[in-house]
Amino acid sequence: MKPNIIVKRVVDVALTVVLLLLMAFQVTEQLAHEWLGITMFVLTIVHQILNRRFYASIFKGRYSPLRVFQLTVNILLLLSFLCTALSGMMMSRYATPFLNGILPSSVIRQGHLAMSHWSFVLMGLHLGLHFGIMTAKMRSKAARIVLGGMMTGVSVYGFYLFFRSDILNYMLFKNPFAFLDYSKAWWLVLIENLAMLLAWAFAAYLISLCLKKLSHQKKGGLSK
Repeated sequence: MKPNIIVKRVVDVALTVVLLLLMAFQVTEQLAHEWLGITMFVLTIVHQILNRRFYASIFKGRYSPLRVFQLTVNILLLLSFLCTALSGMMMSRYATPFLNGILPSSVIRQGHLAMSHWSFVLMGLHLGLHFGIMTAKMRSKAARIVLGGMMTGVSVYGFYLFFRSDILNYMLFKNPFAFLDYSKAWWLVLIENLAMLLAWAFAAYLISLCLKKLSHQKKGGLSK
């Protein structure tokens, strides 16, 4: 494997791990949460630099339904990350306190809460768009069936946690405060966050399969 590919994979894994920790505020608490946020911001910039060819290709080639979906997810993910980072910095107590007071704290807090959960969902969708590459390398049909069954189970559990936690209302700016369970074990918080992330990833994978099938059907119809 080429060195630049290895660096990309390391950055991708680091982004995912840091995101899971950022969504576990009751585990990390304020000081670590802020510096993890700064780390996420830096990793996001590095990720954009490493994948700069993506931006050069935006205006090239034809757009299939899948490519439109991929571009939409990627652009929205970047915007939500930037909004999350900037709003977090503007209410920081330790990392960037000099940015406090630019906007009313109530507006910043609710915006940060909404954008962080949008980032979480979009990150899951973004990961799921790469599942096809991983499954394509699996030659065993039985292995793919087993993996599909496991992911289905994890996704059902993840979506159950997602809606039980009322995250949708955070995303729609309906709840100004996050309600966190500080009595829950740290490892359980991380597992639940991972289950929710994988649920959205699996959903994106299924959507990508449907969009690929749609493109093939259109091509078949045009060739007749």
